[in-house]
Amino acid sequence: MINVVADVGLLCLLLTVALAIVCTRSPLSLVLLSGIYSIALCTLFVILDAVDVAFTEAAVGAGISAILFFAVIRPEDEPVTAFSWPSSRAILLGLGVGVLLLAGTLDMPMYGDHLAPAHQHLALRFLGQSFEEIGIPNVVTSVLASYRGYDTLGEVVVIFTAGVAVLILQPDNKKGPAKPGDRDRFAPELMGNPVLKTVLLRMIPLVVLFGLYVQFHGDYGPGGGFQAGVILGAGVITYGLLSSATRLKRIISDKWVTLGMALGVLVYGLVGVAGLFLGANFLDYSVLGPTQTAGQHLGILLIELGVGLTVSCTMVSLYYCFKQGES
Repeated sequence: MINVVADVGLLCLLLTVALAIVCTRSPLSLVLLSGIYSIALCTLFVILDAVDVAFTEAAVGAGISAILFFAVIRPEDEPVTAFSWPSSRAILLGLGVGVLLLAGTLDMPMYGDHLAPAHQHLALRFLGQSFEEIGIPNVVTSVLASYRGYDTLGEVVVIFTAGVAVLILQPDNKKGPAKPGDRDRFAPELMGNPVLKTVLLRMIPLVVLFGLYVQFHGDYGPGGGFQAGVILGAGVITYGLLSSATRLKRIISDKWVTLGMALGVLVYGLVGVAGLFLGANFLDYSVLGPTQTAGQHLGILLIELGVGLTVSCTMVSLYYCFKQGES
């Protein structure tokens, strides 16, 4: 009964926040409401025992996405006009798509149905044999990094491709030094409070430490390269927001960030190629160690490092692209 009340309460909260997002015209309020929506959604995922998904939603939705939006908000973006409802055509189109999505869910099995196809084959294999075959307590990491290694490699390539696309589409910044007013234009004083700035600066090392914990503890609990990458990226970008992108580039240059984006994908691919040279299949980590489980541990550790490197460097690269011209 408590779970039902919590589910209904969270769904009502999600609906209320979604309506507020549609009605708001303030960019800053929009970012804050989106973060609240992500936190409520990850809480719902935790109730549904999808802790790894909740971790990803919190790190991406309420973490790195909000920080990147804060980085590009400009003072002149504040609204000066009142809210106006969208056209009737747009409302009807949105309702039509929503009805189609709801109709599509009717063919899906009920939540927790033990007769669902996934519970008849895949779940039994993963839950019953993954620890024996992979040797990792966290079944989610076993599935994503080993059983579905090809799929995870594709996700990393997609992130890398998105970062490259942003680099290609960014405007040319070789027109001379930045003007004195560029910093005010591209970096509004969101962090102007000295108390807030001091607290956040003290928290950045803790954020980085937690990101490393998530990176190397993903075999035993919720976490992994994707979550660690966005946490580390958020910590680095926060320092840039509190100081300046130029000062951050003196510590981590954009060339090293771009190299890290490609290096993470390369590490992932080379781990798969190593299996081929040792007589196994691509991304078969079993031959990388003296025993099957030792090889799986080593292979998953290496590809998770590649994932974390690509994700974190891509996030920082996006921040650099957004903050071009800042003095």
